[in-house]
Amino acid sequence: MKTILTPRHLVVLRDSFAEKLLDLLNEALAADAVIPYLGPGLLRLSSAETPVPHGPEAVAAALNTRAPAPSRIRTNMWSVAQFIEQRRHRRTLQAWMAEIFAAPAAPTVLHAWLAKLPLSLIIDSWYDGAMRAALAEAGRADVVEIQGVTRANEIGNIWTKTYDLSGNELGPGPAAKTVLYTPHGSVRPAANFLVADSDYVEVLTEIDIQTPIPDVVKERRINRGFFFVGCRFNDQMLRTYARQIMKRSEGSHFAVIDAATLTRNERRFLAESAITVIDMPAAVAAARLVGAGTAADGGQD
Repeated sequence: MKTILTPRHLVVLRDSFAEKLLDLLNEALAADAVIPYLGPGLLRLSSAETPVPHGPEAVAAALNTRAPAPSRIRTNMWSVAQFIEQRRHRRTLQAWMAEIFAAPAAPTVLHAWLAKLPLSLIIDSWYDGAMRAALAEAGRADVVEIQGVTRANEIGNIWTKTYDLSGNELGPGPAAKTVLYTPHGSVRPAANFLVADSDYVEVLTEIDIQTPIPDVVKERRINRGFFFVGCRFNDQMLRTYARQIMKRSEGSHFAVIDAATLTRNERRFLAESAITVIDMPAAVAAARLVGAGTAADGGQD
């Protein structure tokens, strides 16, 4: 067991102890005792080159090819998107985002494995729709997706929209077995994107009192912790959303991250949020999780 404590009490687990924790997380996921929180880094697990951007910097680069932004903001997705919205109109920004994410992102082995588990809640913090596709491929009829939507296109107090896996928009009704929550929106089925700074003005004003977060998410997180995979927290927007979605959850939290690459702000956020770092490449962690799950399934036959 290797445990490293920084001055801010960041807990980092490596080697055999990290592997043991992943085995325990495998069991916790199968028992619906922990909530997976997926980020764009998961797209790197695919053996094929991903057809869509796998991080905010890559989205910024793709937008810059369509409308070059000033150099001081060129690598910041939110600021580049705001620049485009102000000069080319919101419809142009939405059309370009839909174009950038148009190619279907194939679900990874981890997406496919999670899709078969009886999870109450899955958080997908990227726009690609791979988790949605995995759930559809698994034939899940007991899933709804709740997407964050920009207030720029809405009249009234609307923060989210709900869809089934066929793409039909749903009204209020009984909660599904599994809720897929995509707080920043998704390319499918309706090209909902929270991406420009202006999209987050009202959201960030209200998020501390939890108004934009769906009630079902608040209910299902209470007795569960969060397991972050493919996520980084090197921007205040990403830290704010993760912090508010975790708010009032009583379980333990874990994140698969290369500890050597953590920024000072990421270390502070992880320590303050009591998120234990599993210092391991995401591909290795995913292989162990899926492998352990396969072995468990085999033992039941």
